[in-house]
Amino acid sequence: MDKAPEPQKRALIKSYGCQMNVYDSSRMADILAGEGYGVATTPEDADLVVFNTCHIREKAAEKTYSELGKLREIKSAREASGKDMIIAVAGCVAQAEGAEITRREKNVSLVFGPQTFHRLPQYLATHKATGKPVVETEFPAAEKFASLANRKPTGNSVTAFLTVQEGCDKFCTFCVVPYTRGAEISRSPLDIENEARALVNRGVKEITLLGQNVNAYLGENTDLAALIDRLSKIDGLARIRYTTSHPRDMAESLINAHAANPKLMPYLHLPVQSGSDRILKAMNRGHTAAHYIALITKVRLAKPDIAISGDFIVGFPGETEEDFEATLALVKEVGYASAYSFKYSPRPGTPAADKIDQIADEVSTERLHRLQALLLEQQRAFNQTSVGKTFDVLLEKPGRQAGQMIGRSPYLQSVHMDHATGIAGDMVSVKVLGVGSNSLSAQLSNAVA
Repeated sequence: MDKAPEPQKRALIKSYGCQMNVYDSSRMADILAGEGYGVATTPEDADLVVFNTCHIREKAAEKTYSELGKLREIKSAREASGKDMIIAVAGCVAQAEGAEITRREKNVSLVFGPQTFHRLPQYLATHKATGKPVVETEFPAAEKFASLANRKPTGNSVTAFLTVQEGCDKFCTFCVVPYTRGAEISRSPLDIENEARALVNRGVKEITLLGQNVNAYLGENTDLAALIDRLSKIDGLARIRYTTSHPRDMAESLINAHAANPKLMPYLHLPVQSGSDRILKAMNRGHTAAHYIALITKVRLAKPDIAISGDFIVGFPGETEEDFEATLALVKEVGYASAYSFKYSPRPGTPAADKIDQIADEVSTERLHRLQALLLEQQRAFNQTSVGKTFDVLLEKPGRQAGQMIGRSPYLQSVHMDHATGIAGDMVSVKVLGVGSNSLSAQLSNAVA
């Protein structure tokens, strides 16, 4: 049998930040594959390099410029050998910085925001025809969703992300998402179902539904709970997850879905950010600590074994020791299986960045260490409760050792199994033997799928 011809062009996509960016990068790879691009593993081998950027973390723009600077010599070396390199900046930094990127970095040819990556072939053609940089920072999310519906996903993973909602209308004072991703918009449930079926047909067993405020999903009078119910009827789809949620959008229907739908995994990531009502108000979160705790209580009544995850920001402008102690108190009351916690850092253009009562870095650092110690203690305690239990694990990949397989529990814990039989995509029953620093160790019980 003749081998398929090697692709004449290769692209390298480097993704930073959230799971939404990971999804967007995978779809860009699908688009470029349709344009004849293979996959480059290093910049030296790439005809096209795309930085898919994130603007959530501190100094995100500066880090992007630093990465671009590293490409200058590589691009020059390629040009000296008669090869070109097109450099593109995509994502939220591109949306925020726009033409400033091409002004500062003359080697950048394409700049486009997260809502316009579906036009990448058009941008490439325009640049090649004119020789000029292309900068696009519109918000045509509906057009993007329509384009995604016509793309067949590639790859061979047994888990996949699927964007169902983008943008945010909440305008938390610390967050840039409303300015870089735009207003909340939901995809058509039929388009989502079709993409989910395409993923399952290529071997995907677990899908994570993505959105900046995923539980704000409302596509054609279908809320997230109804969408999950619709997707759960797809033969071959074993598991459904969703992230990231907002307390203001945690509807009763979604809480009830955790109790009623066996394909919806018992895991909820519900950020709170602070346990102080004063700080929550300054953040414009739109809820109180009591409201958040009441939601967690409702969720646990519906699904007693659910794992709760959260997000926290310490050192928000004006945060006192009393405010921080309120956060610790909330953490102790909720009891988290896992969590993400960060020091506040000003994002240019957000209201909180202009506050005069910024917290000293050493104070924020000390508070973060105290919070993370408590969260780590809770995570270990939650993992310890798994020892001796038997549950289903979706095998995802081989481990580093011969005969070892790695998978995920229903609670999103990494599970390592020695002397395992089966391949990626199998659902197996395991008994948990022990707890490591970041994972569980288990032995196979009996294959269930």
